[in-house]
Amino acid sequence: MFVEQIWTGNDFRNFNYLIACRDTGDALAIDPLEYNQCLSIAKNKGWRISQVLNTHHHHDHIGGNQGVVEATGAKVLAHAQAKDQIPDMDEGLSAGNIVKIGKTVELEVLDTPGHTMSHICLFSKTEIPALFAGDTLFNAGAGHCKGGGHPDSLYNTFASQLAQLPDETMIYPGHDYIINNLNFTLDREPDNERAKGLKSELENQDTNNALITNLGIEKEINTFFRLQNPSIHVELRKAFSDLPEELDNKTVFLKLRELRNIW
Repeated sequence: MFVEQIWTGNDFRNFNYLIACRDTGDALAIDPLEYNQCLSIAKNKGWRISQVLNTHHHHDHIGGNQGVVEATGAKVLAHAQAKDQIPDMDEGLSAGNIVKIGKTVELEVLDTPGHTMSHICLFSKTEIPALFAGDTLFNAGAGHCKGGGHPDSLYNTFASQLAQLPDETMIYPGHDYIINNLNFTLDREPDNERAKGLKSELENQDTNNALITNLGIEKEINTFFRLQNPSIHVELRKAFSDLPEELDNKTVFLKLRELRNIW
């Protein structure tokens, strides 16, 4: 499996992705907003885009569909419940479905509501597993829920699905927000030395060659995976005076998401 992370450089700070079969050159384009970049890279590598997958229906993820389809005839795949929100969708996907690319690539569909209620991620059970996370999970952060999602569902997605994946799972998010997210981590957890060090390393990174984190790293730097950390609890109590004496993980997650919305 070849994975090409494409830094768009646009105002939304999108990453687009091409995943290609080594044997056949067939490729899947994930959320190809900047479709000309995707088409150009595919052409240069000798790949044929035969499928487009949208992780969810927001314009900055589906806006390039038509350009790719007109150029390649690719089929458009997305969550089955997004059919009324994504024009000309060819195939609706559900949890557990397998997206096949060429002869050798198989990606499992995860139903991951929260950012929207019809959001999917793709999981590759390769030797080094990979998660194509859309706007559910970012480097050092979590998706917002203001565009048709719900924070309770996002918590459930994190707790019951994402946190259960292998620590070595490579994370491919839909946007580059890592520096801002690390700033939020340090605002909530000032003594997080791993986040401090990583922020220092990445301040001037070339986003065309962006760091690819894994889930193990995320559990060190991402507050939304660090719900039992005492420092986070201390800082939360400064922001919310009415918190119960015993904090459960869901309460911590929801309060962090609430703070991130206004931070």
